[in-house]
Amino acid sequence: MNYQPAEKSIADVQADLVKRFTHFDNWKDRYKYLIDMGKVLQKMPDEYKTEDNRIHGCQSQVWIHIEEKDGVLYMEAMSDAAIVSGLIALLLKIYNGRTPQEIKEAPLDFLADIGLLQHLSANRSTGLYHMIKRIQSEASARL
Repeated sequence: MNYQPAEKSIADVQADLVKRFTHFDNWKDRYKYLIDMGKVLQKMPDEYKTEDNRIHGCQSQVWIHIEEKDGVLYMEAMSDAAIVSGLIALLLKIYNGRTPQEIKEAPLDFLADIGLLQHLSANRSTGLYHMIKRIQSEASARL
């Protein structure tokens, strides 16, 4: 696991993501960008692919492993689906290397600003919700 605290504020990362996504005029290109984001996820060690780390409520297989070091949460995650891997990469850009308090206070408006919530299928929206809830509940448990 890469133990590097986040360098930019959550607001800066979210603004950058909104800028990158809204650069594309159509959703086909935005989905392609999201899929490309997922392709660069670090490979998750098999020992982290446990039932405890699995996100329930997702149609595809999703695992997230969270460790705390020096008051900062570090995450690794993966999915067997391309778009979901992109969603994971998006969430890791926001949440990885943050304190539990930062995670708990992070606004999620950027998802609407990107237009993501309006364009995901119901199943993917539910999966995204469950991934966010897992991260937030892990953060709350460590406060």
